[in-house]
Order: sequence, then structure tokens, then C-alpha cells
Amino acid sequence: MNEMTFGISGLAAYVPPYRVDLEAWCRWTDGDWSKISAVVGRSFRMRSPEHSVYTLAANAVLRLIRQYDIDPRAVGYLALGTESSTDNAAGAVIVRGLVDQGLTAEGRPRLARDCEVPEFKHACLGGVYALKAGLRYLAFDGCGRKAIVVSGDVAEYARGSSGEPTQGAGAIAMFLEEQPKLLALDLQHAGSASDYRGLDFRKPFLRFSTQQAGCNGHLQDLPVFNGKYSTTCYIDETLAALNAMFARNHFSSRSGYFRDLAAVFMHRPYHHMPHNAWAMGYLFALAHDAEHVAAAHEELAGYCATSQVRIEDVLEEARSEPAVARTDGGDLSFEAYPNATLALKVFRKSPTYRTIVNDKMQYGSDTMMELGNLYTAALPAWLAAGLEDAATRGVALEGRNLLVMGYGSGDAAEAIPARVVEGWQRAARAIHFREALAGAVDLSAEQYAALHAGQAVEALQDTIRTGFVIDRVGTSTAAKFQDFGIEYYRYAGRI
Repeated sequence: MNEMTFGISGLAAYVPPYRVDLEAWCRWTDGDWSKISAVVGRSFRMRSPEHSVYTLAANAVLRLIRQYDIDPRAVGYLALGTESSTDNAAGAVIVRGLVDQGLTAEGRPRLARDCEVPEFKHACLGGVYALKAGLRYLAFDGCGRKAIVVSGDVAEYARGSSGEPTQGAGAIAMFLEEQPKLLALDLQHAGSASDYRGLDFRKPFLRFSTQQAGCNGHLQDLPVFNGKYSTTCYIDETLAALNAMFARNHFSSRSGYFRDLAAVFMHRPYHHMPHNAWAMGYLFALAHDAEHVAAAHEELAGYCATSQVRIEDVLEEARSEPAVARTDGGDLSFEAYPNATLALKVFRKSPTYRTIVNDKMQYGSDTMMELGNLYTAALPAWLAAGLEDAATRGVALEGRNLLVMGYGSGDAAEAIPARVVEGWQRAARAIHFREALAGAVDLSAEQYAALHAGQAVEALQDTIRTGFVIDRVGTSTAAKFQDFGIEYYRYAGRI
């Protein structure tokens, strides 16, 4: 009898067609294309005024059901992970309603009436929390049922801010079941971490107090953030989640774990950030092993010597818990691990860096350069792109171990071990990630500026012809009938 396992059996993507080419964006803004292309990516997607996070998510879920021939009546759990909600009461149930509308239009049964519809919010980690809850549902009261988790977001940043080139929009739906056909996820040996960092990245409602709503009630969902500090928080919380995972697994060699992994997929705000965090994780794994493994001590000592820092200082930083939290201002540009950061610069130039970092992150990485930041959907998007890429290349991943690492500003992180199951290639080829990126419409500088401000662009009116769209937004505040601000949706046809 097969061991009872739970995990992912399929993934599907939806991104809106509007694309901003970052090389063109650099010309519009006098940006440094060589830096942007190396650190951030090549392009990002923007939602249209006809889309909200609910339409994006429903499009992804409907694709998932179709691509994996899922019986909607067997789905007992449909969760939404997002930080882009436009309704503070309803959430995943809106997605459920849209999906039912699409299923009916296509002659399929609706989702089960007893389907749970929770929404999860914690910055970019909401989708991972929804995923974990979905797996727990399957293992307990949902035994024998199916689950769907969809992560969707609209990432917007102010014009001229450091975050502007890292915008994005889209949704990824994941099909969860017992005896998965793609990835088995091991929550028993996963690592969690959280700590409150008040000034990292926030979205207080007060931001909307002076705004005038644009087309279809669009408000600019521009975050309050501190870029350098956010990078520090990302690295520190990722290290804490890795430490928690290692504490539950008791590996004889932490650096050996890094070497043995087939691949790692992490939250990806922009191209360069996960590379830095994973590389720092490896240096700290070496620091842990250095106390009892001569080879690890020698390797770390080499990086330290070249960077002119004392190995003792790096070892101390690896054991420390720096005071990263900042809730009252002050210096937000500090380095939490200054000596290890210097050693990291040397490590980047070594052949081992290519093996530990570039090789482990190669699958789907090039495709992700086209998307920008998808917030909660960034990690599952990379996972979808990476597994499809590996299957297309014929990479032998069956039975190999992967690591799935989520992160959400504010701060929290998750490190979840995964194993590629037998016959995974069929499920991976059904993802159709590259197909989901087809049909992009490149925006001009004027069109980009208008969409960013929430305005309708006449020349783009006929480009959204399929899937779920916002038909109109209610305006009534009458005593007998109120629908002010409520989005009404329409299924425009099969995507």
C-alpha cells in the first residue's frame, strides 16, 4: 500500500495581456537597462480596468479545472491567497461564484455546495498559508476530497519609486490531493518563522483617503515600503525559516543539504533577491558545519580571507539573532550581517556559487524574467514555470528533493521540503505556462501612464475578449437597494 502523502497535482496560470517592456521603460524614465535587466528582469504585466484580483484568480482556477479534468463536485476547499482584495468581507467566495458562472457556461457541473471558501492574507505569504491549510484539510476533515488554492495579486508601485520596475499582475491556481501527481509536500519537516517588522512593507487604508476612484472604481494600491530595509528583512526571515527546518530534520550536514537538492523555488519579488538570500543561507550552513566538518570550515575560511573578514565574526553572525525589527524609524539602511555580506560578495565569484545558487534556481528562471512581481503568486508561478521547463528539457527529477520557500513582508517565511513523484512529467506538461503568457500587448509610454493611473485606454478596449471581466461597479446608496462599490462580473468566453 502506498504511503499516504499530500501535495500538488497540477498548476495553471493567468496573467493579463498588458505588458511593459523594461528596456522601453528605461528609455521612458532614463533608467539603467543594464542594471534593470540583470537585477530585475525584462518585462512586467499590468491589469486592465476590466480586471480585479477576483477575475484574475477565477481565470486561473477555470483553466486549472479544464487542464486537469477536475470534477468540480469533488472540490471541498477553494482558498484565495492575496493582498489585493477589493472587498473586506467577501473574497474567495467571489472567485467561487465566478468559476461557477464559467463552468455553467461551458456545460460543466458547479463546484460542490459544501466547498469551503477561505481567504488568507499575509503580504506575499498568504498563498503559502492557504496551501498549508489546504493540505491539512485533505489530511483531516476533507479526506477523500480535492482542494484548489489560488494565489493572485496586483503589484503596483508609485511612478519614480525604486519598486516601479518590479510591478506585476496575475494568478496561479494549484490542484491539491492525496497521492499527488506532481509534488509531495512534507509539512511535518517544514520550517516556519515570523517576527513583526513594522516599517518593512505595509498597505494602510489611510492611503486611499485622498484618492479619486478611476475606471471601475480603481484605487492605486501603492504600498508604503523601505527598499533596503525590505531586502534585509527578506534575508533575515528566510534564514530563520531555514534554521527552523534544519532544527526539525537534524541533517548531519546543512551545507550538504544545499548541495543535494535538485532545485529550490522561492518568493521572487525580482530576479536577484532570492539568489542573495539562498547564497547567504549556504554561507550560514557552512558556518554551522564548520564546527565539526573540516571541509566546511576550510571553504568558509577561504571566502572570509579573500574578503578580509575574520571567520570568527561570520560564525558569530550565523549564531546571532540581530535586532532587525524597526517600528520607530531610525537607520533602515543597516546591514544585519555585515561580515557575512562581505564574504557573500566573494562567494558570488566562485564556481561553487554557480552550483549552489545558479544551478538550483535555473528551472523556469528565464521565463520569470517576463513577469515582474506577482506577490502571493510569485512563488507558485516560479514553481509552475520551473517544473514545466524541467519536463520540457527532459530533466530527471523523479524522486528528487526540492525546497519551496515562501516569504511575506512584515515578516514571515516558510521552508517546505518537497519530493518529485513518479510520473510527474505528465502533470508538468499540462501546466501550459508558456501558453498562458501568449498574446501579450506591449504598452506605449502613454498607455502605461494611463493604466497606472486607473484610466481606461480607448485603443485597448477590445483586447480583453475572453475570461472573466468586470462588467460594471455599483453606485446605489438608496435605502431600499445598496450596491455602492460592488463589482459585477461577466464571463466573456473561454480563455
